[in-house]
Amino acid sequence: MKKLLLSYILITACFATGLAVAPADSARLAFRQSQWKFDGTLDGNHTRVEELVRNIEDYTEGPDARFSVSGVEVVGGASPEGSVEINKLLSRQRAATIFNYINSNTALPDSMASFTYLGRDWSGLRELVERDGNVPYRNEVLALLAGIVDETATGEQGGTHTLERLKALRGGVPYAYMYSHLFPLLRESRLYVSYALRLPAPRIPEQMPVIETSVIDYVPEQLALDAAPEHRCRPFYMGLKTNMLYDALALPSIGAEFYVGKNISLVANWTYGWWDKDHVHRYWRAYGGDLAARWWFGRKAHEKPLTGHHLGVYAGVLTFDFEWGGTGYMGGIPGGTLWDRCMVNGGIEYGYSLPVGRRLNIDFTIGIGVLSGKYVKYVPSEAGYLWQSTRHVNWVGPTKAEISLVWLIGCGNYNSRKGGQR
Repeated sequence: MKKLLLSYILITACFATGLAVAPADSARLAFRQSQWKFDGTLDGNHTRVEELVRNIEDYTEGPDARFSVSGVEVVGGASPEGSVEINKLLSRQRAATIFNYINSNTALPDSMASFTYLGRDWSGLRELVERDGNVPYRNEVLALLAGIVDETATGEQGGTHTLERLKALRGGVPYAYMYSHLFPLLRESRLYVSYALRLPAPRIPEQMPVIETSVIDYVPEQLALDAAPEHRCRPFYMGLKTNMLYDALALPSIGAEFYVGKNISLVANWTYGWWDKDHVHRYWRAYGGDLAARWWFGRKAHEKPLTGHHLGVYAGVLTFDFEWGGTGYMGGIPGGTLWDRCMVNGGIEYGYSLPVGRRLNIDFTIGIGVLSGKYVKYVPSEAGYLWQSTRHVNWVGPTKAEISLVWLIGCGNYNSRKGGQR
C-alpha cells in the first residue's frame, strides 16, 4: 500500500509540472596571460557571463519560478608556462573572479559552491592536442603529454624540467604552435550551475495517510568543458549622446562614440543653434563640432567598454554670433575662407561615464587646451552693422565641458545590476 501511494504521488507531481526536466548552465571566462582580472572585452566574456546571469534569474526568481539552484561548481585553470606556484595562484584567482562576478549579480549561496584549481592544466592541453590535427609532430606530443599527465596525477604540477621537456621536443616547433594557438584556451575559469525542480505539494485525499517525502532533484550530467553557451551575436559597443549643458543654453547637440577595441574609442560631436530676431537685433547663434580619441581605464572600463574613466585628445572648429540688443561678438570673419570663418580648438580631456540605467550613462568630461582664431566686435544700427574691431585670440584654459546623456547601442552594450538597474 505504501509503495502504491508513493507511486501515485510521483506521477501526480510529474503531470503537475508538465514533465519538466531541470536545466543546467555553464559559462567560460577567458583571461590574458598572467592576469586574473575580469576583462569584459576579451573573447566575448561580458556576453557569456551576462547570459548565465539572465538564465539564473529566469529559472529561479519570481513567484512562478520552477527551479532552485542545487549546486555550483567552479574550475580555475592556467596554461603550463610559468612557475608552478604562480599557476596555482592564477587558478585560484581566476576561479574566484568568475564566482564573485556571478554571485554579485545573482546572490548564489556560497555554501553550494565547490572549487577545483587545476594549476598547470596538462590534461586540458592533452585534450586540445587530441582535437587539433594541425599540431606539428602531434603523435610525439601526445605521447610526451600522456607521460606528464601520469606523472602529475598525484596532484603535483611538475617542476621546470617538465616544461623544458615539452619545449625541447623537435627543436621547440610543437611548443611554439601550442603556445600561440592552444595555451590561450587554457587561461580560463568555468562555472557550472545545476538546478533542482520545485515540485508543488501533492493534494492527498483525506482518507489516505500522509507519507513524508522529499523534493526530487534532477541533476544533469556535468557539462563538457567546451560546452559554453553559443554567441548570440558579435559584441558591438556604440553610444549616441547629447550634451545637456549645450541643450540648456538652447544650442542643441548630438554626438556618437564608437568602441574600436583595446580600450580605445572614437568620438564625433556637433552643435547647431541659429536663433535670431532681426527686427530687434538679437542673435544667439553658434555651431561647430569636434573629433576625439579616448583611452578607457580603471576597473569599470575593464568590466564593460564605454564605462568608467577615460583620457583623450580632441580637436574641433567653432563659430558664433552673440548680440542681445547691444554690442555684438562674431567668431570668425564673414565671407572669408573656411579657416577665416571659424575658430579652432584642441587639447586633452578627462572624463567619467557613470551608468544610470540598463542602456543609459551620464558622461562628465572637461577639456583643457587652446582656442585660437579671429573674432569681430560690432554694433547693430538701423543702417546695418558697424564693425568696431577685429581681434585675434589665443585662449589657453578650459575649452570643453560636457555633461552628456548617453544611449548605449549594440549587442552586449548594457549595464549590469551593479551599474544601472536591470
